[in-house]
Amino acid sequence: MIGNIFLTFAFLAAMFSFVMYFLTLKGYENTIKYARFAFHAAAISVIAASAFLLYAILTHQYQYEYVYNYSGSDLPTGLLISTFYAGQEGSFMLWTFFTVIIGLILLDYSSKRGDLEPRVMVTFTLALGFLLFMVSPLLKSPFNYLWNEGAFIEMKSLNPAYLNLPFLQKFLMTDQNTGQFFIQMNKEFHTALVSNGIAVNNFIIQGKGLNPLLQNFWMQIHPPVLFIGFAMALVPFSFAVSALIKNDYKSWVSQSLPWLLVESMVLGLAIMLGGYWAYGVLGWGGYWGWDPVENSSLVPWLISVAAIHTMLVQKRTDEKEEGSRFVKTNLILSIFAYILVLYSTFLTRSGILGDASVHSFVDPGMLVYWFLIFFLVFFAVIGIGGIIYRWKFLVKNFSEGVNVLSRETALFTGSAALIASAVIVLVGTSAPIFGTIVQTRFYDQTNMPIAIIIGILNGLSLLLKWKQNDGKDLLADLRPVLLITLVLTILTSFLGKMNNIGLSIFVFSAYFTIVINLQMAYKIASGRKLFLGGYITHAGFAIFLLGVIATAGYSKTTQVDLPRNKEVKVLGYDLKFAGITPLENGKKFAFDVEMINGSSKKVVSPVMFRSDFNNSLMREPDISAGFLKDLYVAPLGYSDGSESDSSNGSQVTLEKGKSIEQNNAKITFTEFDITDKARDAMMAGTDFEMGAKLKIEYAGKVNDYEAVMKSVNGSREMVPVEIKGANLRITLQSMDAGGKVVLNVQDLSKTNEAPKQTEEILSVEVSIKPFISLVWIGVLLTTFGVAVSSVRRFKETA
Repeated sequence: MIGNIFLTFAFLAAMFSFVMYFLTLKGYENTIKYARFAFHAAAISVIAASAFLLYAILTHQYQYEYVYNYSGSDLPTGLLISTFYAGQEGSFMLWTFFTVIIGLILLDYSSKRGDLEPRVMVTFTLALGFLLFMVSPLLKSPFNYLWNEGAFIEMKSLNPAYLNLPFLQKFLMTDQNTGQFFIQMNKEFHTALVSNGIAVNNFIIQGKGLNPLLQNFWMQIHPPVLFIGFAMALVPFSFAVSALIKNDYKSWVSQSLPWLLVESMVLGLAIMLGGYWAYGVLGWGGYWGWDPVENSSLVPWLISVAAIHTMLVQKRTDEKEEGSRFVKTNLILSIFAYILVLYSTFLTRSGILGDASVHSFVDPGMLVYWFLIFFLVFFAVIGIGGIIYRWKFLVKNFSEGVNVLSRETALFTGSAALIASAVIVLVGTSAPIFGTIVQTRFYDQTNMPIAIIIGILNGLSLLLKWKQNDGKDLLADLRPVLLITLVLTILTSFLGKMNNIGLSIFVFSAYFTIVINLQMAYKIASGRKLFLGGYITHAGFAIFLLGVIATAGYSKTTQVDLPRNKEVKVLGYDLKFAGITPLENGKKFAFDVEMINGSSKKVVSPVMFRSDFNNSLMREPDISAGFLKDLYVAPLGYSDGSESDSSNGSQVTLEKGKSIEQNNAKITFTEFDITDKARDAMMAGTDFEMGAKLKIEYAGKVNDYEAVMKSVNGSREMVPVEIKGANLRITLQSMDAGGKVVLNVQDLSKTNEAPKQTEEILSVEVSIKPFISLVWIGVLLTTFGVAVSSVRRFKETA
């Protein structure tokens, strides 16, 4: 109750602050002090509500539906804290919390700059009001009580001391399909508990717990950083609207640019933290899978980075009084960056991507679904409508024309390339709305030439002067750079045995950027150190691209069975399954694999365990990391040797659109079949049914099949696919958020062979990821470079 009071008061205070800022813009006197007071009151209330939710989680207040659904008494403190944002209600709450923190800083910043405060804060407080309405008791409050919706509580979650209460039988429910017993926690039952002097949080002693996929260190880091980025995207949007309100476009870019730099730094870092989590823990086999949920965060980041470069042009032309350039472009990009954050939220939290990504949230209900649409459309109308309203003035007073051979053109063209990439990713990400799914090769093939253009322009823009250039001077500056770049490219192509001209050009563009940025950084290293930020950023991004090429083009992957204590030659290593180590009192098992390469020996220990949360077999890879390459070992399955291999079949991992062939049959995994109801049930740890759709080509015919996985009363049941002509039985073993499925493919012609005792066998997928370290080094350098640039730009506005 107290949490909802805080949130309701915060919503009313935020809307009052909005009205007071609006009246200030209309010329009313003394309203700004009321606006500030109301905003501070809203901020304090949000902080208090957040603290209360954290307290409820840490003290296991299971009377709150959100706390019961996502936390558990057996979680370590760090993961217990992370359940704050494990569900939709909490993640919206976290977004709101960071919005008020950033709002307090923005209020202080804008109040020192003339009439900027009311123009910026009127939009900011309105957006805050929308977020607060989202977490209000009417929509997705994390403080709603269990008994409001009549939740069903499993018997294992209840305090055994109260199971003999006489009134309990009246509320005891049985699942006819599974035989499981539940207590229906409705208002009548709550009244019975209260009348008997029993507190709900004493009656319920265990929550449903945190999904095992989220029980990792990076769960404590990645989502908060992402929501800081989302919250900060509102600031450039507010600055753009403030410029439209005043119809003055001279100062807003200088004021907005440092905020935009921080937003792009934080959002980009969050995206790659998610990539590292996926690579190192979740077992996706890579850091990026073009999953719709990943893409939805990437698009606003691309637009933000594009806006940075065109803002630099306007800032420079404003300072030199050469006529503001790209004013319309900067307004549009700043507005669309936030609109695309809202669109990302709609895609990932409306349930609309349920069939396309097992990474997305479950269906939040129709009321929230339509409110998300209204939120998106409302702010799109504010931003785009404002530009349309001022369009004639903008066209009349600001020209976009620049000299072709100039730094302005190079920066604008680079921004255009980033926008093109964003449009491509946006189209592919939105495809599931229209009933189709885009394969990953679509993104790879369309973005590769764009990345090459960006790499060339990245370096070229630094050699070009502002306004205009002499072609001869430019060629003279380019000769040594091109020579060094060409030598590095040829050397890399020779050592890497590149036979793809596209990859070679990609590498050339990356080296070109690195060489020029190092050259420029060397020239100013002894002087203006804060000016190094841009060069570090661009060089870091180019190093990142080299890592992308190395891992995407030259990774090697194979699946292999490792008999106990026998060496098997795999990708140049001798691998030996050495034994099993119990972890966490036998809840998990590490499978120790020795890697022998000459005189060097290392041990990697991938983990498998059966999760009580949803009765799923969970797999965690292990990595032997190095600068030159990573050896990546992901577990697929384990046989203790009690049955014959022929009857067990073989385990294979398939990505969407990938195929294998066995017994002259071609088996292709096409898509998941996961309904919203099944997703809800799986996340809740209750009964569910889902499947993987397969296209099987055999004897000249192509047919569609579906391998189904069921969870009934805590037991896993598989419904296999049988291809009688090919003597094959295909069983779905597991699926993951990276868009992969693990299938057991069994040759039925061998099932009648006499069973025989076999060896213990660990089935693994082994990959070599060359120079993936460059990806992480590039990300760190890029982040550091943007941080340095942000400091410089904030100092310029002080």
